[in-house]
Amino acid sequence: MDEMPEVLPLPDRKPADGAVARRLIDAQFPQWSGLEIRSVDAQGWDNRTFRLGDELLVRLPTAEEYALAVEKEHRWLPVLARAVPLEIPEPVGRGVPDENFAHDWSVYRWIGGEPVDRGGVDDLVTFAVELADFLAALQQVDPTDGPAPGLHNWFRGGPLSTYDGWARNSLKTLEGVIRTELAEEIWDRALRTPWDGRLVWFHGDIAAGNLLTKGGALSAVIDFGTCGVGDPACDLAIAWTMLDRESRAAFRDRLAVDDATWLRGQGWALWKALVVCAGSVRDGHGLPADASYVLDQILAAHENQP
Repeated sequence: MDEMPEVLPLPDRKPADGAVARRLIDAQFPQWSGLEIRSVDAQGWDNRTFRLGDELLVRLPTAEEYALAVEKEHRWLPVLARAVPLEIPEPVGRGVPDENFAHDWSVYRWIGGEPVDRGGVDDLVTFAVELADFLAALQQVDPTDGPAPGLHNWFRGGPLSTYDGWARNSLKTLEGVIRTELAEEIWDRALRTPWDGRLVWFHGDIAAGNLLTKGGALSAVIDFGTCGVGDPACDLAIAWTMLDRESRAAFRDRLAVDDATWLRGQGWALWKALVVCAGSVRDGHGLPADASYVLDQILAAHENQP
């Protein structure tokens, strides 16, 4: 694992536009110069994404730190694709910087489907089981030479302590707004819960926006920029960000998650929810609905423990 900095850097983001994508394609992949480029509706934070014709897409990293994932994805996605039961991105072209765009970048095959939301899934229990099967298959891939946690994936798969400062600052901001005493107790438990050190593959950002459905059923998992080998607990955050009590139980049972890993997974979900809620409060807004749902689910689970 890379040496962990005391404070994770804030990326100097410079999102590119369609004109940059057009120039890069025309110069480096002239075989696709006749294909139309258009922006996708839902843009991510790490990359700007553009459709390239009907079958391809272009991903342009928004900062140097996010571009670190390009080499990793081109090396490992073809390996992972052979082992998992759902469609994942297929790289078909690797671009290089030019005088006006500073990062490596990628062309992928387009994967159709709709981003997941709780209301758009026909059967949440079936969805949870299928997602668990995907993660179980991913964890069975040989981790030899796989990328350890580092800046390329913001230390996903490493210790939760990486984010301890962010979590505690967020708890201070949220005093009097949420039940911070219980939230801090849960966070502390997650930090103290050991990992057995067995390296396995993880995705690193199993979230609604990175899961696609067709006809209400899970069909694809996208955006592997945070993938690596390490502690898979980070992939369990989805149990609290999207699933309900019944589907959460089915997810855990199917994936055979032990108590320690489950607690660390709660910690990953709790950290992100605290940071999002604290940012909203500092900006003078109320608690955002999605992050509030996560907090409610985690706090209620601990209150209901025998």
